[in-house]
This record gives sequence, structure tokens and C-alpha cells, in this order.
Amino acid sequence: MVVTNAAGAVNPDFNPGELMLITDHLNLIGMAGLNPLRGANIDEIGTRFPDMSQAYDRGFCQLARNIAKKNNILLREGVYACLAGPSFETPADLRFLEKIGVDAVGMSTVPEVITARHGGMRVLGVSGISNKANLDGSTITTHEEVLEAGDKIVPQLLSLIQNFLKQL
Repeated sequence: MVVTNAAGAVNPDFNPGELMLITDHLNLIGMAGLNPLRGANIDEIGTRFPDMSQAYDRGFCQLARNIAKKNNILLREGVYACLAGPSFETPADLRFLEKIGVDAVGMSTVPEVITARHGGMRVLGVSGISNKANLDGSTITTHEEVLEAGDKIVPQLLSLIQNFLKQL
């Protein structure tokens, strides 16, 4: 599975319009009890307690790195955190995420990855950096800002994914 998202840059070195290879994630909504695997397990789909230590396939990550390098695509790497949304994060949320090592934050991806891994799928995850984190509350994040960043993200993301699929 190839999963993509729009994510806010918590890492101050990341900028809107860039791509980030997801190397790990924080399942903050899952830590609050909202794990997509709650309830009865269907053994035919996957094990009751799937290992998430390599949620993002290392071979897929290396292939994405090679493609990015060959095609002059800046591909940041980092940890993605999933919050429930649908509101953007508070400055306190963002300062907390920065202190615990998060590079980008969004409102999706992690439940899908958990479900995919439960079913034995290999996963590649890429975030499109859509905005800078508002760590001090001095700016306002808007949906329009996220959409504008998408115009820069889409051509790079298409190139990365199309070449990735060709090489599988």
C-alpha cells in the first residue's frame, strides 16, 4: 500500500511544498483508545496483535530514497504523528510534538497503516508538507494554505509514486 497525506511541518527545517518519507509514526489517537483493530479479530485477515516495529517497509523506503535522488526530488524523512482532528493543532500541541521527536503532524494515515499491516501488507508512506507549525501562536493555519501547498507537492509526489510503482 502507498499512503499519502497532507501534514504540517513540526520540524523547523521542513517547508511547505516538500515531501517527507514516513519512517515511523506516533499513534496518538490509538493511545487514547481509538485503535482501528478494537473489537473481535478476524483471524483470516491478520493476527490479533500485529507488530508495528516496521510499519513502513524498509525496502520500500530505500526504493523511494533512490527514486527521489535519481529524480532530484527533495525527500525529507521523519516521524509522523496522527491526531484526531478536524481542527488544526494548538501551539501547545505542536510544542509537545516537537519535544517528543515528531517531524510532521496530520489527521490520517496511521489507522490505515495499522489496518494494512494487520492484513500483512507492505506500506510506503509519504507526507506532503502543507504548512509550517504554528509553535508560538503568531500565525493562523488555513485550509487554503494547505491547498496552495498541494500545487507544489502534487508534481513531485506523482513522479515519486509513478516511478516507485514502475520499479516494483
